Order: sequence, then C-alpha cells, then structure tokens
Amino acid sequence: MSTQVNPNTNPTTQAYAELQKAYDHFNGALFAGLLPPCLITLQRRSAAVMGYYSKGRFVSNHLPGRTTDEIALNPIHFKGRDVTQVLQTLVHEMCHLWQYHFGKPSRTGYHNREWAAKMIAIGLHPSSTGKPGGNIVGQHMADYVIEGGAFHHAVQHLANARFRISWYDRLAEFLVVIQPHPHAGQLAPIPLPPTRPPTCIKYSCPHCGLNAWAKPRATLICGTHHLRMEPQCACTPRSATAPPPSIAHLRHSVLHTTGPEYRHA
Repeated sequence: MSTQVNPNTNPTTQAYAELQKAYDHFNGALFAGLLPPCLITLQRRSAAVMGYYSKGRFVSNHLPGRTTDEIALNPIHFKGRDVTQVLQTLVHEMCHLWQYHFGKPSRTGYHNREWAAKMIAIGLHPSSTGKPGGNIVGQHMADYVIEGGAFHHAVQHLANARFRISWYDRLAEFLVVIQPHPHAGQLAPIPLPPTRPPTCIKYSCPHCGLNAWAKPRATLICGTHHLRMEPQCACTPRSATAPPPSIAHLRHSVLHTTGPEYRHA
C-alpha cells in the first residue's frame, strides 16, 4: 500500500487515491467493512474546521434517487501535522457516517454517547480538550489516540507501508492556523506575516480628552487648552487584514469536525 511520490503522477489522482486508500483501510480494520462508499472531498470553507461529514450530500445525475454521503477534509491542515492527526480527522468523520447508517445520531453536529462509545471502541478517545479529562460528548469535539487500541494498530500498518499525504493547501503558509501543541495538548498560533505600519495615529488632549487623528509624528495642539496632544494608539488601515480570532474562540471548533455541516466552524 505504498504511496511513494511519483513526479509523473497526476496530482488529482494522487491526492484522492491516498484518501480513498486510507478510507478503505480503516473501513476494513475498524468498521468490519460495513461502511458504504462515500464521496471524499477537499474543502477549505473555514480555516477553523479540519473536516465534516454530510449525509446524502451528493445526488447522481444518471441514477434517479441515488445519493452518497460526503466526508470533507481541509487541506490547509495537511501541512505541519503528523499524518496520524490527518487520519484521526478522517476516522472521526467515518464514525459519524457509521452512526447515521447504523445508529441514532442526535441533533446536527452534536456528538452523543453512542458516537463516543463507538469512537472509544475503534481506538480514538473523544475529548472536548483533545486530551485526557475532557468531556466525551458535546457540540464541538476533539479526540486523542488510545495507546495500543485498534486505531493505533491500523494507522501503524499504514505507516509501515509508507503512507503519506502528498499535497496541502498553500494558504496554510499565510493564514493563522491553530495547531495542537506537540506536548501539552495546548494550542499555539502560527505567526502572521508582517503587517504594514499604521497610516494614522490617535492623539488626545491630556486635559479635556479631545481626540484627533493624524499621521505618525504629527504635532497637534488642543485649541481650547493650548496643550500638545499626546499619541495614544495606532489605527487599523481600512484595507488591512482583520485580526485573527482568538485562541479561546477557536479552541473548540478547530480540533476536528463538528458534524454533518460546516456551519459550526
């Protein structure tokens, strides 16, 4: 099952063949081959979502009434992450697919106890924090590998066959992406590229608080109190990129999927 890079391979064929091999492998190793085929896609609607599952998302143009589910993975998160983490996302979504076909899912995006029990049975422990001690059910859920569990052995089999994910979205090089910390399970942002210097500065009168805006290093005088106005803070240029969301805001939405639709990003 080797996926060694061949420079002559069509990138579309290579990228999707790798994901399909992984799906087929985990279907057999973790789900007894019970999962139906689905359409695996690459989506990057939100940098804060690593993947999602959507039941019956695609409809056949040629066979009336035939549908297939979708498992979407975000290629922004294929860069800088161990392949095991990418495959965790895939199997997390496969567990949603299993529940929609063989179990009883709760409301859209909610990870219930049936789903959590299945995750544990296949070797991934649900956790709202991505590490031991977190809640195992909820709207936004991460997971960690159970040492010696079924997933651990299944992913090791792929590693021994030199499985790899060959392509990633280059937006990962420019966007702030929250990644699991390699040790404590904490989250750390990748720094943004340098931003442009501010185009204007806020100045205030130290006596009456009158405000005015002007270019940096300008000299302004309050007309009422004849005092020099002091610079306060930089103004964000209208065309500048908006600041990234805080780590606290992304903590629960970034670690893995949030269910059948991407709206929970």
